[in-house]
Amino acid sequence: MTTILIVDDEQPMRELVRIMLQKDRLKTYEASNGQEALDLLAQLDIDLVLLDVMMPGKDGFEVCAEIREISNVPIIFLTAKDANEDKVHGLRLGGDDYIVKPFSGEELVARIEAVLRRAGAIHQTSSNIHYEKLILDEIARKVTYDGKRVSLTMKEFDLLHLFMKHPNIVYTREQLLTQIWSHDYEGGTRTVDTHIKTLRLKLGKIASRYIQTVWGIGYRFGCDQ
Repeated sequence: MTTILIVDDEQPMRELVRIMLQKDRLKTYEASNGQEALDLLAQLDIDLVLLDVMMPGKDGFEVCAEIREISNVPIIFLTAKDANEDKVHGLRLGGDDYIVKPFSGEELVARIEAVLRRAGAIHQTSSNIHYEKLILDEIARKVTYDGKRVSLTMKEFDLLHLFMKHPNIVYTREQLLTQIWSHDYEGGTRTVDTHIKTLRLKLGKIASRYIQTVWGIGYRFGCDQ
């Protein structure tokens, strides 16, 4: 079942959207502010976020930027503002679509389905990479270990994806920096070590077996027998 997170500070609006979505058998969760939304994203398997722009405290644009630091989950902005510059700003921050209030349930569901199709989350078989109990879903950009979700940032996911696609290949820090952060990244190779350390911590006990340091060179992914 497709899971939607509704983020809006107005409870009547959240309830209205929930009713619209449940008619189409979409499972919903609700958040009344940005921080609550970020917390739920870290805990739950969310397929798409409906994000109100005009919220007190952190507005929808700020929340979108923070979500993009940890996830590629599709985001549709909900707003009463129809200004073109707001739409452009939201899309450039990483939003996938923009719908202006008021809207019908039919339009909302149609936009959700279109965004999820583009994201590969509907009617598309996931391309999974398995390594023992570790599973990486390339399309949904999700990682699980022994059936439990592992929450990764975009760079952590990209690192793990590269490793799992090419097991037993030794990568230097410079190669990882170029492939994951691009050629024009101005930071040093220390950022690679920092991300590897965090990735190992998130993977837990399996990390010492899977992500190996090759002293004096860099890193490789594999499991010594």
